[in-house]
Amino acid sequence: MPHTRRDHPDYEALRPQAVALRRAGLSRRQIRDRLHVHNNDILNRLLDGVPSPDWTRRPNAKDDLRDRARELRKQGRTYDEIQVELGCSKSSVSLWVRDLPKPPPRTPEEASAIARRGWAATLERREEERQRTKADAKREIGALSDRELFIAGVALYWAEGTKDKPYTRRESVTFVNSDPSVIRLYLAWLNLLGVEPERVGYRVMIHGTADVAGAERYWADLVGVDVTALQKTTLKRHNPKTVRKNVGDAYHGCLVIRVLQSADLYRRIEGWWYGIVWGAERST
Repeated sequence: MPHTRRDHPDYEALRPQAVALRRAGLSRRQIRDRLHVHNNDILNRLLDGVPSPDWTRRPNAKDDLRDRARELRKQGRTYDEIQVELGCSKSSVSLWVRDLPKPPPRTPEEASAIARRGWAATLERREEERQRTKADAKREIGALSDRELFIAGVALYWAEGTKDKPYTRRESVTFVNSDPSVIRLYLAWLNLLGVEPERVGYRVMIHGTADVAGAERYWADLVGVDVTALQKTTLKRHNPKTVRKNVGDAYHGCLVIRVLQSADLYRRIEGWWYGIVWGAERST
């Protein structure tokens, strides 16, 4: 048989006290301890109709999305358009805005313009998430120890540098890349190895139709040398049948970095690489 308010002999006396404490900003637990009411059903009845204080309410992560969804609905957006712009489920949109009036039909031009705006917002949100993930991952690395930089440099060279072949001797340390961040890491590694700056030569490789002089200045500034210190640039002949995508102001070609008198260093790099492989196989 369900309880009634009169099931508790002190209900009439406790009700005003409970209401006053609730309005004073106390939580359920605080009221329970103050009034010594440890029956949840009775406590619920004592507090019936009295809203909980704001500080006891847990923030809802979707509150902002719900408010924005209702705002968009009032502007005449459809469920699909709201879903695309906010990146939430269609069922959530329906739950949040179903009490609002349905928007009037639109012309195809209006619908297309709204869809474009919604897609632009989605792309912007995705880009923010992409950059946030990259920034978080960057912070996870932190400063490198000398050993960490050493191993990273060996792996980088073996992936991108020139290597000796049985059919042609290439025991020289030569590195080619178009990524400025890769170049900076490689130069930091050479410095760690104690390679003197005067033993390092630089040469630009680039398509002849590009801004050759601009590329030379770009790479010289990056590595900290005068343009006149660069070796003669290698120009790649343009093939009109090829549709190149590496064009525009961001295209600077590749930088070739060659260490002079480096046969012994090359042999050590090869040995270091296979040492890393040997160590990795034994650590698993």
